[in-house]
Amino acid sequence: MKPIVRTAGVAFTLLAFMSLSQAQEVGVVNTGYFGDVAIRGYDPVAYFTENKAVEGTERFSHHWLGATWHFASAKNRDLFVRDPLKYTPQYGGYCADGVSLGTITTNIDPKAWRIIDGKLYLNYDPGAADGFGKNPTKVVDSQKYWPEVKQTLVAEKRQLNMQ
Repeated sequence: MKPIVRTAGVAFTLLAFMSLSQAQEVGVVNTGYFGDVAIRGYDPVAYFTENKAVEGTERFSHHWLGATWHFASAKNRDLFVRDPLKYTPQYGGYCADGVSLGTITTNIDPKAWRIIDGKLYLNYDPGAADGFGKNPTKVVDSQKYWPEVKQTLVAEKRQLNMQ
């Protein structure tokens, strides 16, 4: 199995507001290095309904999976609440291209995204998003490495809780 390589710093803060059991049961959400806001405050529903990255607002927010999700409108928030798995980015919002290489990249650019087969993939930068979108093996590789990457994230959280 390929070793996990850490890029863009330590990703432990994304789990800071989740219990270990939650992280193991439902997954992990990338909230960056500080705070608890998913996708750096961008609206996950807008990627699907407007086909673009749209900043959300605290006014229309929802707490789910230990993170706060922002939305551009009450309508988008309500769509998310009814079916969050439809709109949630793959791999907890970590860089999908990084996951396809077996790495963890916490920093993402909400404007570097692709929807492939009805699923949202966020990436570190536009180049990574282009490469991920153009190479179908990237999706397969990311699916293969995600359980290992996720296990690493959960183990980091466990270690932090023991300190």
